Amino acid sequence: MPEKRPLPSAPDNAPLPWSAYAALILTILFFSGAFAHAPGGLPCLDFSHLCGSFGKIAEEFTFLGKGGSGARYGFLFALSLVPGIMLALGVVEAAERMGALRAGEKLLTPLMRPLLGLPGSAALALISSLQSSDAGAAMTRELSEQGLLSEKEKTLFAAFQFCSASSVTVYLSMGVALFPFLSVPQLLPLGVILFYKVAGINIMRLYLRLAEKKEAGHGA
Repeated sequence: MPEKRPLPSAPDNAPLPWSAYAALILTILFFSGAFAHAPGGLPCLDFSHLCGSFGKIAEEFTFLGKGGSGARYGFLFALSLVPGIMLALGVVEAAERMGALRAGEKLLTPLMRPLLGLPGSAALALISSLQSSDAGAAMTRELSEQGLLSEKEKTLFAAFQFCSASSVTVYLSMGVALFPFLSVPQLLPLGVILFYKVAGINIMRLYLRLAEKKEAGHGA
């Protein structure tokens, strides 16, 4: 496979066109699920809606069937992940060419760096990981290959994504059965989940900082 060449970019202090910020906002909304239950044709701007679903066989099973095991079932399951990953990477590639990653880095780094220890260029991957763990992982790899994430930042990002992966999708699809029994606002439990994801990445930041100090002490 030919090596991917980095896209040409303007100097960091060069002004970005308005289209870069528009692309950033639209891409964040696309992966956030904000349009999932919107009226009219707006759901067509939602990642999960565009991913769609496989048809049913005998009105009960997907093409994966029932009772599969081993390498063959694993192959089919991996195959079922391909459409979502392809769509996510395609959207991010288009957004990147419009300058969305640079806009995110410029706008969101002052917020994400102190809160999560991540650069603003990781914002799209972070938002997409709340809907699809596979898309988030693939986009994180893309950022790493482009040199936009250091090894330490990859470790932090993995801690954030590994804890309650696909939080929004799982909560709104499986947790909906419990909504009638909740005595608190429906989105409050989701807020608790996201809070602990942020807490988890900061615990990892603390661990890495202590590990670096320990290594520095041994080297002295």
